[in-house]
Amino acid sequence: MSIADHALAIEAAEAGAAVVRSQYGSSLTRFMKTAGDFATTADVEAEKAILDVLRPARPDDVVLAEESGRTGTGGNGRMWLVDPLCGTLNYAARTMLASVNVALRTGTHVTVAASADPFSNEVFWTDGIAAYVRRAGEDERLAPSAGSTLVDVNLDPPFPNRNVFLAAHLLADDGFIEQFRPRVVSTSLAVAWVAAGRRAAYITDGHHLRDTVHFAAGIALCQAAGCVVTGIDGQPLHAGGNGLVVAADERTHAALLTLIRNQRTKRD
Repeated sequence: MSIADHALAIEAAEAGAAVVRSQYGSSLTRFMKTAGDFATTADVEAEKAILDVLRPARPDDVVLAEESGRTGTGGNGRMWLVDPLCGTLNYAARTMLASVNVALRTGTHVTVAASADPFSNEVFWTDGIAAYVRRAGEDERLAPSAGSTLVDVNLDPPFPNRNVFLAAHLLADDGFIEQFRPRVVSTSLAVAWVAAGRRAAYITDGHHLRDTVHFAAGIALCQAAGCVVTGIDGQPLHAGGNGLVVAADERTHAALLTLIRNQRTKRD
């Protein structure tokens, strides 16, 4: 019997995480992409491990992977989105904040996803209906909560919406300081943490983040868990909204959108 899509996503993410974990702290060759952005041998080998799981099981599916690009010519409307090591800068600096992301887009929707933390041995996953975390083979349903008041803010460039929003300005906003406590994890693992109730929210700038290999898995997890997910303008991601705001509940989401809009007002 063929393995279910969500089980395959978990298996693939775990395979990538095993490579990332095994190479942590070793001497890593770096492959420069653009100024300030690079991949390492761990990225490349983790991606190979993931593809070695996906390709034999789903030979007719297309795969879009961070390091090797698009492979496959299938016309079945199914595409796997693979980010073998999200948080490469952290990882290369021997900081244990990284994730391995695998998601499946069927048609226009991400239907299953898995985001593995190589160092906690946790896999956050969704079958498109609900979201869970797997530890030592046991699954626990994710329950978002804003109780921590911790908000992860991505400060990495580029900043395509800087004329109306800069994450760094948000951290200095008195309204933000009164309600929330900032964190900067610099990996999309923090998106999964919103679904898990470990963060109240996550904010990043950027263009068209809904179907990127970096964010597809985390967004799918949060949507399945019942989080509020929009662009920084409050518009649905599928409507072309830029940036990403993921919040544990409507109240937190509304408060953050107000703070973001305040930046626009101050600049007008």
